[in-house]
Amino acid sequence: MEKVVFLVDMNAFFITCETRRNPELKGRPAAVAGDPIKRSGIILAANYEARAHGIKTTMTVSHAMKLCPDLLLVPPDHQYYEEMSEKVMTYLSRFSPVIEQNSIDEAWIDMSGTEHLFGDPMKAAEMIMEGLKRELQLWCSIGISSNKFLAKMASEMKKPLGITVLKKEDVPQKLWPLPVQTMYGVGAKTREALNKLKIITIRDLALFDKNQLVSIFGKSGISMHEHANGIDNEPVIAHSKDDVKSIGKSVTLSRDISRIEEAKLILMKLADEVSIRARRKSKEGCTVQISLKYSDFKTITRQCTVPRTNLYKEIHRAGLDLLKDAWNDKKPIRLIGIALTGFEETASGEQISFFDLDTQHQSQQKDHQLQEALDEIRKKYGNDMVSWASLISDERT
Repeated sequence: MEKVVFLVDMNAFFITCETRRNPELKGRPAAVAGDPIKRSGIILAANYEARAHGIKTTMTVSHAMKLCPDLLLVPPDHQYYEEMSEKVMTYLSRFSPVIEQNSIDEAWIDMSGTEHLFGDPMKAAEMIMEGLKRELQLWCSIGISSNKFLAKMASEMKKPLGITVLKKEDVPQKLWPLPVQTMYGVGAKTREALNKLKIITIRDLALFDKNQLVSIFGKSGISMHEHANGIDNEPVIAHSKDDVKSIGKSVTLSRDISRIEEAKLILMKLADEVSIRARRKSKEGCTVQISLKYSDFKTITRQCTVPRTNLYKEIHRAGLDLLKDAWNDKKPIRLIGIALTGFEETASGEQISFFDLDTQHQSQQKDHQLQEALDEIRKKYGNDMVSWASLISDERT
């Protein structure tokens, strides 16, 4: 029996969530933005009315306002989006127990063998789409195929409210003519590297010598070549909340950087986001790990053990020590990431004296109180409304 895999992708998720609780946004150009009051920062999500004016995600707010002076701006509320995401995943679990969440607003579902319950794949997809609209007032697009990669690619083909079936035999006709950067997993830097090899379309990649790709990109060269040919043997893996093995955040940089001071600022922001997510999931870890990908696509990871924590201060401090030890001024980096792991293991912290115990306890208590205060502010006003001083630009100051 051939696999049936859905990729359910929520359309303009953040701003659609905001419209759900504020109907005045409906039908008007609106966007979730970093700092609507000062009209600074970037666009995090724009509705389709705003996109009609050329407004896109990551565009600066000032640029967006020039394109559409009537644009309505809404501050981000990440906790609310996570709550709505959980409701979406709970709804999807009615159709299959095998759900793999890929991000806050999308998930793969293994629908193999469910035809006797919900009908053929197209009918089941229509049921999911209509149910999300009716019960949660949220829109989605759905890709249907025999594997995860093709389902993901199909979900991007019709937005909003689109259902697309992409079969493996359709790949030469529907996928190969597309630019290589439209392929899931190919970012800007990878596109540049592929273009230098005269790989411009997905067809070029599919027909390129696999061994040469492996020599340049390593293991990712194999997966890129297979994906371009419609091959993906990775199963849909269901995860429960308790299955979380690590909480991490990474970012591919818009340009390669060679100065450690720039990397430190990026690491601060990433550590803060990891800390927020760990507390929301009630997880404390005893291992901090950083990842660095260089401009030649080689990646290194470094990790260390810490007393069990989910506090920004501890995660950042450990990550910073790892960054300093691993840094090489002669090797520009294109990606940096940090993760908190070791949620089950028992950390072996260093022994401290009885006389230091009370001082350490008081310090930890203050750190927890500070973090709780920040969490309350962010819960009320959004993550971007409060930040660490080092992360605030001179303009915002």
